[in-house]
Amino acid sequence: MEKGTPYVLQVRPKIPARLARLEELANNLWYSWDRPTRALFARLHPGLWKATGQSPKAFLKRVDERLLLEAAEDQVFIGNFNRVLAAYDTYHDHRLPSGGADWLQKDDLIAYFCAEFGFHESFPIYSGGLGILAGDHCKAASDLRLPFVGIGLLYRQGYFHQTIDGEGNQIATNSDSHFDDLPITPAKRSDGSEAYTSVDLPNRKLNIKIWQARIGHITLYLLDTDLESNNAHDRDITHRLYGGDKVMRMEQEIVLGIGGVRALHELGLKPSVWHINEGHAAFLVLERVRQKISNEGLDFAAALENVSANTIFTTHTPVPAGHDHFSEGMMQAYFEAYYPGLKLSRDEFLALGRNRNSSEFNMTALAIRGTRFHNGVSRIHGDVSSNICGDMWQEIEHDENPMTYVTNCVHAPTFLATEWIEVLERHLGSEWSARMNDVSFWERVDDIPDHLFWSVRQSLKAKMLNMVRERISAQHFRNHGSEAHLDRLLKYVNPENPNILTIGFARRFATYKRATMLFGDLDWLREILHNEQRPAVFIFAGKAHPADIPGQDLIRRITQISKMPEFIGKILMVEGYDLALARKLVAGVDVWLNNPLYPLEASGTSGMKAGLNGTINLSVLDGWWGESYDGKNGWAIKPVSEMLSEEVRTREETSTLYELLQDQVVPLYYDHGKMGFSPNWVKMSKRSMATIMPRFNSKRMVGEYLAKCYLPASKQYRLYKQNQFENSRTMAVWKAKVRQSWHGVTIRRLDTAIGEIRFGDKLQFQVGVNLNGLSPGDVVVEMLLGLQTKRHNMKQQRRYHFEATGTDNEAGETLFALEVEPELCGKLEYRIRVYPYNETLTHPFELGLMRWL
Repeated sequence: MEKGTPYVLQVRPKIPARLARLEELANNLWYSWDRPTRALFARLHPGLWKATGQSPKAFLKRVDERLLLEAAEDQVFIGNFNRVLAAYDTYHDHRLPSGGADWLQKDDLIAYFCAEFGFHESFPIYSGGLGILAGDHCKAASDLRLPFVGIGLLYRQGYFHQTIDGEGNQIATNSDSHFDDLPITPAKRSDGSEAYTSVDLPNRKLNIKIWQARIGHITLYLLDTDLESNNAHDRDITHRLYGGDKVMRMEQEIVLGIGGVRALHELGLKPSVWHINEGHAAFLVLERVRQKISNEGLDFAAALENVSANTIFTTHTPVPAGHDHFSEGMMQAYFEAYYPGLKLSRDEFLALGRNRNSSEFNMTALAIRGTRFHNGVSRIHGDVSSNICGDMWQEIEHDENPMTYVTNCVHAPTFLATEWIEVLERHLGSEWSARMNDVSFWERVDDIPDHLFWSVRQSLKAKMLNMVRERISAQHFRNHGSEAHLDRLLKYVNPENPNILTIGFARRFATYKRATMLFGDLDWLREILHNEQRPAVFIFAGKAHPADIPGQDLIRRITQISKMPEFIGKILMVEGYDLALARKLVAGVDVWLNNPLYPLEASGTSGMKAGLNGTINLSVLDGWWGESYDGKNGWAIKPVSEMLSEEVRTREETSTLYELLQDQVVPLYYDHGKMGFSPNWVKMSKRSMATIMPRFNSKRMVGEYLAKCYLPASKQYRLYKQNQFENSRTMAVWKAKVRQSWHGVTIRRLDTAIGEIRFGDKLQFQVGVNLNGLSPGDVVVEMLLGLQTKRHNMKQQRRYHFEATGTDNEAGETLFALEVEPELCGKLEYRIRVYPYNETLTHPFELGLMRWL
């Protein structure tokens, strides 16, 4: 044992003046999607680059100064450095035309709140899909030059690192990040001092430091409670992502929602549009309402109208149980002192988060009540969310309520492999990145010669296999495996012979994703895999939450099957799933497998990343794949009836999976032509890229948010703010009047129904509406007319508005009349309804009130 006390001394190199801007590159997460920038650092010292987790900032603290001095005199390095700087400066040149920011006003600012952000493995403040989606949203907002800031939490520990032992047990380890190694700096006030804010917790004040990170053009602000002025418990609030109990979750969400609003105020930022990405940040509604009451003299109802009019809520959760909720006692403990600031009683406050099925405070219910723009993250998930949240608009049919959808997408520059860029520029032209959303343009992928397309695919596959071999080898030797057995494990993942069909499955190991569905009938699977002429290998990767025992059981099951003699080397479970491995897998495998239990995959984005690299999807028709699959760009497992048990559904869909593998996937891959590959496989691979790139890249997604949410929210912000918030007050009074009167509103038909007419004839309709104190201008009386089909899906449906005649009948009903000349022939169906309406409403059905005849 060495004697004495070890002291640590950090010696930082002095960066030569000629390379001074390396620090600027290291402090902008632009490097997370610009591979030449990352390659620049890697060239200096590949081993150190890998050891520092590909973190430019950590790398620059540790690299030998001699290497920097040599690089400053190396003309090749300087040439690469200058090219990177030229690209960086061009991207950040504010004189270039924006990609959408010009739609907004000069003083507009979008504030995007999320509990996690995933940009790059060097910045570990994410766990999975939600974080990567949020990171891609920010990157696309930067690409489009939107006035945009992100707000999140700065986790010192982030999500866990995963190893898997010889029995398939997941071992979770956590390590603290050194903030000096992260691409962050303290946020500053206008006077140059470091920015802090605070929130109130029971019997104490919690101090919060504000950090910032640059992501291209935009800024991400991150909140940190690990301060000496806080007690030990409070310092841990932002310590670990998704760690701890309900208390920790509550306190993290208070910091994110309430602390986030106060942080922006502290920095002098005044967003005109607010976006709550998942319910974790919904408390921001309460803080903004409190500030409106305190600063503008509004009452609660007017303040809520003002706040909600420019706020968007995106839900990513496909099941009711997935929404955060807290007990009434817990809400009382944390918010009792908050009620007076909102001018609410305890019951009025708790009602903001209540839904019909539970007395607990539901964060999704709060988010919906505090926003006027609501969306799911795929077409299918939008329908699911309309049903789950339908009670928030009780009298509105689910397909008409305010819940819509914007399908998640991925940031193509981050996930499109570098090898494709030269090919795309040569065969599609240098404008390919500017025309990323142009569907017809991407049909030109067909012009890429088959042999060249296949060559790129094989090159990507070889790189992926290299990484898989490295990780499997490290895993194997750590678990005391033998050299001889390793050779058997790696027999089918040989980068020098990347001609074996390779199928990938990599994602979070939650039970609904059914990672082990492939093993439902091992005899059938043996039959598929036991063909020496047409071998196939399945590569699995992914983490289960440390508290999710059933999810960890899936990893154990895969490991057990991979050890069966007939499956050795053909089923591989790779540990340590992270962004670096994900990028290699999505680009390198031949087929991307996804088999969730319908309709529990809200969107899914890994298949998009695979598809835009020419990998072919084999997936259940759920989430995004329900919109993308066209019969020629991959394979689909059609979900069986939801009326059946989960066991039966899984068994039936497993049979479909085996049939597809046996009859279509394997034969197509090995249907080699004279060039040594399958031309029809390449055709489908090209179709995958051509159809997925223009529709599922995040520039298109953020562009849709801009058109569907951000721009209308910006207009509502101005409308509800003008004349000292006159419209906010007026709307609150009007809604109160409508709610008070609505119980007595009725509608009655006064004309006699006619069953048959000739085309061109006109029909006269008259109804009497008991308005119960409302005026005719407070409502719309409407007819829906369309071809007779199912009640919830009238085809070619048209809407006709009745006009008030200006008279009342003896029963005190206001008369409304309509003349209609049907434009369709056949058996038509019509329905008549009345609902409250005001031209300043954000959504016509936001009150959730309607009466049908």
